[in-house]
Amino acid sequence: MTRLRWATVVLVVALVGVVEFLSDTLLDPYLPYQGDTLLVMLIVAIGAVGFSRIAFQRIDRLSVDLRARNVELETRDAALRALQETSVAISTLTDLEPILGLVVKTARDLLNADVAFIVTVAPVAGTRLRARSGPAELFAPEAAGGGSGSTAGRRQKGGDPAAFVRGDRVRVTEGVPVRRGDRIIGTLAVGSTGERHSDAADLETLQALADQAAVAIENDRLHRELRVMAVQDERNRIARELHDGLAQVLGYVNTKSQAATELLAAGRVPEARAQIEELAAAARSIYVDVREAILGLSSPVEPAGGLVAAIRDYAERFAEASKLAVHVDAQPDAGSALEPEVEDDLFRSVREALTNVRKHAEAQRVTIRVRREDEAVTVEIEDDGRGFDPDRVGAAGSDWPHHGLAGMRERAAAAGGTVEWRRAGPRGTLVRLSVPCGPRAVVGTAAR
Repeated sequence: MTRLRWATVVLVVALVGVVEFLSDTLLDPYLPYQGDTLLVMLIVAIGAVGFSRIAFQRIDRLSVDLRARNVELETRDAALRALQETSVAISTLTDLEPILGLVVKTARDLLNADVAFIVTVAPVAGTRLRARSGPAELFAPEAAGGGSGSTAGRRQKGGDPAAFVRGDRVRVTEGVPVRRGDRIIGTLAVGSTGERHSDAADLETLQALADQAAVAIENDRLHRELRVMAVQDERNRIARELHDGLAQVLGYVNTKSQAATELLAAGRVPEARAQIEELAAAARSIYVDVREAILGLSSPVEPAGGLVAAIRDYAERFAEASKLAVHVDAQPDAGSALEPEVEDDLFRSVREALTNVRKHAEAQRVTIRVRREDEAVTVEIEDDGRGFDPDRVGAAGSDWPHHGLAGMRERAAAAGGTVEWRRAGPRGTLVRLSVPCGPRAVVGTAAR
């Protein structure tokens, strides 16, 4: 192409040179001076017009291409800005339905379509319309029952996404898969009432929106699984507490009541009275266990109060129920740098440690210290009870795992921290919990 351009220039120059040469030699006797000049001007004019026309046509084509590319770039830039705005908006939403509604609305606006919708495919539920955007009358009657333009109907349909729109009025023009890894879990589609031509940029935009929908659907699935796991963990905790506390005490109460009945039948009233007194003590113990279990079912740490307030409140109620003296020495803002999940784990460990003191330490006084030290929050629970043998912690035959040691270790590990048990002087026990500030990070634990 470059050689051709230079060839046109050289050709014009050469033509002018040839005319000048001929006019000065062979044609000189036949051309007067003015005729020579006019001939050269005519040839130059003809060449200029011809080659200018070619150049102008080329420039016009380049201008048209440039304008078309500018329009394409502006369209892509608008699509990218809309995708970014959608991503930011999605990051602020927590419920799946508003996210999918925003995705289909964005798809409809960017692709200038009449309808846009998302369907998901599940082995049991089949194909379901999850979100739609567009006039309700353009959707099939079952799908249009959701009400607003971004709310989907919940009817199960066949496997064809086009079955969710009025086939006599709408033609599905584009559809891209919504994927979870290598598995297709749905389709994002747009449709129009008239003719519509799409290009690769439209499909790229639609696929980007489908990927955002896939992330939202996957996050929702994971959150639901986490909620189920949390409920199951709480059920297991309650079951362990009922088995280790309530069930054993009820068995003890049953045994004591039978013994008291037999002693009364035999006329051994003093011995029966002793059995009844032990029975009353067991009833008081189980009453405290039930109260602690009920307190444990409530939200551990209220966002407005924080960790320290939750510990103070629980310590007050624990002291009243257990008849132990409990003192809390805490920095007011010690737990402010912790995430809510870490605060919950730390509070549950404190509650487990206090339960151990009540059940096993034979203590009279408990001190709880809460401090922030070197980018970590530490909580110490110290009692003046009978203490323990540190060499037998976690050993075979030791009763310490039944005192909640394993559960406290798991919670500390989940919060990225450590837990350790020490002697507190000649008598008593010190439990020290430490968790780092900032994001959760699962690390190893230490118990000594």
